[in-house]
Amino acid sequence: MLHRYGHLARFHAGRAGLKAAGCRSRQSESNNIMLNGSPGAGKTTVGKIVGRKLGMDVLDVDNDVLESVWGMPVSEKLFEVGGDNFVEAEGQALLTFTPPSDTVVTLTGSNAMHDEAMAHISNHGPVLFLDVKNEDILQRLEAMKVNRIVGQEAGVSMTEILAYRQHFYERSYNARVICEANETQESIAGKIVEVVARLKNHSPYVSTRSSGKSLGKDFLSAVLQGLAEDGGLFVPSGPLPQMTLQQWERLVPCTYQQRAQRILEQWIHPADLHPRVLNGMIQKAYTTDAFQSEDVVPVTHLEGNQHLVEIFHGPTASFKDAPLQLMPHFFREAVSQKGDAKYLILVATSGDTGSAVLDGFGATSVTSGDDDVSVMVFYPEEGVSPVQKALMTAVDSPNVRVIGVESDFDFCQSSIKQIFSSCTCTLRHSLLNDHNVKLSAANSINWGRLLPQIVYHASSYLDLARQGVISVGDPVDLCVPTGNFGNILGAVYAKLMGIPLRRLICASNVNNVLTDFLHTGVYDLRKRPLRVTMSPAIDILQSSNLERLLFLATDCNGPQVASFYEQLKQEQYFKVPDNVLSKIREDYGFHGDWCDEETCSKAIRETFERTGYLLDPHTAISKVVADRHPSDDGAPMLICSTAHHGKFASDVLDSLGHRASHSDKPDTLLNRLGDLNPRPGRHVNLERSIRNPRVHEKVVDASMESMMKEVQEFVQERIRN
Repeated sequence: MLHRYGHLARFHAGRAGLKAAGCRSRQSESNNIMLNGSPGAGKTTVGKIVGRKLGMDVLDVDNDVLESVWGMPVSEKLFEVGGDNFVEAEGQALLTFTPPSDTVVTLTGSNAMHDEAMAHISNHGPVLFLDVKNEDILQRLEAMKVNRIVGQEAGVSMTEILAYRQHFYERSYNARVICEANETQESIAGKIVEVVARLKNHSPYVSTRSSGKSLGKDFLSAVLQGLAEDGGLFVPSGPLPQMTLQQWERLVPCTYQQRAQRILEQWIHPADLHPRVLNGMIQKAYTTDAFQSEDVVPVTHLEGNQHLVEIFHGPTASFKDAPLQLMPHFFREAVSQKGDAKYLILVATSGDTGSAVLDGFGATSVTSGDDDVSVMVFYPEEGVSPVQKALMTAVDSPNVRVIGVESDFDFCQSSIKQIFSSCTCTLRHSLLNDHNVKLSAANSINWGRLLPQIVYHASSYLDLARQGVISVGDPVDLCVPTGNFGNILGAVYAKLMGIPLRRLICASNVNNVLTDFLHTGVYDLRKRPLRVTMSPAIDILQSSNLERLLFLATDCNGPQVASFYEQLKQEQYFKVPDNVLSKIREDYGFHGDWCDEETCSKAIRETFERTGYLLDPHTAISKVVADRHPSDDGAPMLICSTAHHGKFASDVLDSLGHRASHSDKPDTLLNRLGDLNPRPGRHVNLERSIRNPRVHEKVVDASMESMMKEVQEFVQERIRN
């Protein structure tokens, strides 16, 4: 194909500087709209409708610019100069054109292939890409008998032309308009009007505890700061994005990376992160080097109507890898654009987040050479598995410090929240004033960490459609092992975007505060000690991301949410009004249940004996709860498999009756599991990582003062070095 399009490839090569510049081009105040897309996408007709709806003039580049400049029809110019020279001639003509204000400009199908011309035109208004299904385009072109498309004169088929041009359109837009199959041009124009309104109304991020006054944080600022000044969590202040079922249908054949692009650009304003920059981040994050499955997060059938969402194929064998391979790219971009200091990322982990943060930031070269960002992880010394501990404590980098704490995860997390709180902790101020170091977070309290989790919930639904299990629009139930509430909250946002997730079933272990809350509306920590279990990632009593759900369920009532958490702080409990609990159950479809350790072990053993599939303890808890809550109509049940069984090898072996010794090293445990030939197979990245020697040995007592001292000493050491 390329040898027949060699004349076009050279316009792409040698213009890297223009590509980069186009990402941050400064648009004039001309209030124009540029419509881009394939020949046959309907740009000209749609542009006229948009112009009528918005009261704007309309200019067609083919008819109103090119033919005026050349003094001949476009088809004659193509015949005169040939395809080898047409794109350059067209680009030079476009460079002479400055659109008048308040104009809808419909670009040609080949304008996007000339980088300099696109950089010029994008300075005069946002470029909207009409993403139309290729089959629809081919039908229209056949009916129109079009004969002036570059490539046709060389005998290249329209299917090949469209496939080749796609990547030019993909890198030349500010906003994508996903068009439904066989969608009318009037309907597409309506979507464009909505997109234009979104581009103009750049809503900031606010705290879940805010009084309604905007904090003025854009996306990258929210990522950089992590936690709001008042202790709340950042959330979008504007309307949440939605897609129609027909738009979701367009994403069924897409790869995970393509789905991530189309979903995330609905949430991230292009002024915060240009789609081309976002695409580069996604391509770097979700590679086959990092993820053992080409599907990144594949869906596999377990038994009956149950399907496992395998979110554990990343480098640390945990669902945390899916967001934390991408979030560090957000953070580094934020530091690049907005950073005026060095940054220390503080992480409290129940086991999985710590290693995923270390690997994710390491993959973006932060922990191995970028002196502007360091990472410090606190974990409960006796509250993680041997494999989890081996992964975290073996990371050898001067930018990293990993500390065990003689307490539980809730203590680690609440201590870090206090350190972040500007009103209760002086450490934050002293680090900034004395060392120019700012603090940030990589837990799911950080919006940039939560956002990628929406993708895999939507993608798992689309995979069921691709596999023929459902048709798009059919309801599906979802069961998620839940601790800090970030994973299942991603499903809430996917549901609000239009994914037909019917019941969201929250599965807990014996630390079942969420189960009780979903049944009673009372979040009660009184006389409820945290119990250490074989599912440490959900050994959590203070579920941080529940706050974001409460913000939604109270209709974004920040003061009411703030009152809940003030009461929790003072009295160790709060109760939500009946209407809020009703909304959580009925509008969002929440259900809650839990299982004990014995039942969890039994599920691991019996599921393996019955299916050959070896569940980790967290997934086993979801399996138990899913079995207790079957769908009445046989709808599929998605079960989030949040970790590879090897991550918890000792407990899994014990559950199978193969007793593990405390003296067994992690690699020995993994080999014993591998000898059982289970599904899924061995996790190569995990086995490679745990062979590294331990370099972080320090353990501190359960006091905030000790943790603050470690933070201070680490920062001073980094400054000296």
